[in-house]
Amino acid sequence: MSDEQEDIQSLLDSPSYVLAEQDLQFLARRELRPVRMQLELLKPELAFAEQNIDSTIVVFGATSICERKVAVERLDAVRALLAKSPNDERLVRKVAIAERVLAKSRFYDDAREFARIVSTLGQQQDGKREYVVVTGGGPGIMEAANRGAHDVGAKSIGLNITLPAEQLPNRYITPSLCFRFHYFALRKLHFLLRAQALVVFPGGFGTLDEFFDAITLRQTRNMQEIPIIMYGREYWEHVIDFQFLADEGVIADEHLKLFEYADTPQQAWEIIARFHAAKTAPGDRA
Repeated sequence: MSDEQEDIQSLLDSPSYVLAEQDLQFLARRELRPVRMQLELLKPELAFAEQNIDSTIVVFGATSICERKVAVERLDAVRALLAKSPNDERLVRKVAIAERVLAKSRFYDDAREFARIVSTLGQQQDGKREYVVVTGGGPGIMEAANRGAHDVGAKSIGLNITLPAEQLPNRYITPSLCFRFHYFALRKLHFLLRAQALVVFPGGFGTLDEFFDAITLRQTRNMQEIPIIMYGREYWEHVIDFQFLADEGVIADEHLKLFEYADTPQQAWEIIARFHAAKTAPGDRA
């Protein structure tokens, strides 16, 4: 190779010569954060438009709540370990937790059934798709909701997130509607942007974070009016004493009306249907 050819090749091999749109090292720079955030906004936005997704129903809940047969298997496994080491307090604790997870396995079935109802009634083969189920894309309650939509041949969305312990998407999400986010803020935006209802099944920190984000936006009138449904009254009344917050004066009494409780899939659907029927009734618009 001649000196001239070597010089030209060194230029072609230089990182600076890579097209900006193909330069992953460049796109990962701190200064490019606004561009990356815009891309995370636009990528799902364009996909939803292409697939005529006009509105969604958001389902949140714990990753640990699984279907009954899986919960039974996990409980049996930890009981077997405890039988070999009956004085192991750590295993005693694990058995107690596994028993509580098993007791909540009905919520997996309920989330699946709720998604079946919503997906059957809301989606159409032609025209706009309404009430498309959207979840965080992971296991547990999220899997159950995506699975319910899959049961009836409907599309559903999964908005996964990059975590230290990588969370794989569940198998029931529509492949072309499965997204992975880096920024929690953009993910939350897509949860609520088209939401016509939010159904919050039992869950932990992540579920509480997503619930309080939505309820605060509703309280401050910074998002559209939607029904927010706390699924499993006994669980949620034990976790959060909303009445105490009102009695202490840190929220107003009317803020207690920003959400409702449901204990069956049909009841949750009826709250949504009633809310939107009232919203569209003649003379009911503000």
